[in-house]
Amino acid sequence: MPLQTPNEHIGTLVSDPVAGAVAFAGDLIVFVLTVVVFCLLGRTVVVPVVTRLLDARNVQPTLAKPAQKLTLAAVVFVAVAVGFAIAGFGNLLTSLATIAAALTLAIGFASQDVIGNPVAGVFLIADPKTRIGDRVEWDDRKGIVEDISFRVSRVRTFDSEFVTVPNSELANTAIANPVVRDELRITSPFGVGYEGDLDHAQRVIIGEAENHDDVLDEPAASTRVTGLADSYVGIQSRFRIDAASRADFARIRSEYVQAAKERCDEEGIDMPYPHQELVGGIDVEMHEAGAEVPAND
Repeated sequence: MPLQTPNEHIGTLVSDPVAGAVAFAGDLIVFVLTVVVFCLLGRTVVVPVVTRLLDARNVQPTLAKPAQKLTLAAVVFVAVAVGFAIAGFGNLLTSLATIAAALTLAIGFASQDVIGNPVAGVFLIADPKTRIGDRVEWDDRKGIVEDISFRVSRVRTFDSEFVTVPNSELANTAIANPVVRDELRITSPFGVGYEGDLDHAQRVIIGEAENHDDVLDEPAASTRVTGLADSYVGIQSRFRIDAASRADFARIRSEYVQAAKERCDEEGIDMPYPHQELVGGIDVEMHEAGAEVPAND
């Protein structure tokens, strides 16, 4: 039975429902088989070829992964379009395209955040300063970029937790990339009492960083005064470790903080904890045994 156009299908269904249903089922089978064949060819031939070309040109993973996903999406689109054409659904495809355009416009107004994530993903992928494997800081979080897709980015924190972040959040937030890819920076806060010697405290804190085997000599460890709290002066230490020690980030920071605290105790450096002083008096009245205690007004 020759393939029929949608109008011919409707006419056949009206005049002969059984024959029309059989004809439509045959065309639908042709459509499905065409889509399946083209998708298989695309996944086994086109996508691997594109992947090899990207590898041969040493394309960054940040750009290579989205390119592979776009190639797969293009293969599916072409497969569906060819399936519609071979099955004789060309007019139906035109109608569906018009309906899809109207639905896209309506959905766009109703879900701007959903549309905004892919747009933000394009900008993140195109940004050469944000790459897979980089260490980033945003809001109060920090971690290593593991993947950047069109909708979300996946970041692995230094506690080995994977965080899925909408691309619109990263695009609309200030992102800090404080180190190059072969180094990681560690910062640790300390508090020194107001009566203490700040210069001496900073020398001790820097010295413990320099004594740690995993801390890099260049750039050298440093400290800075960060502020004046209620009971102490804030000091922040900064030093770098090799990126190969990324898995040991928490261990190195813990060892350093413990060593610095113990050394400060040995040097008599006061690290006060927050406390409050109550000002006022307390009246104590003595009453004889058996005497009635007056009630409070």
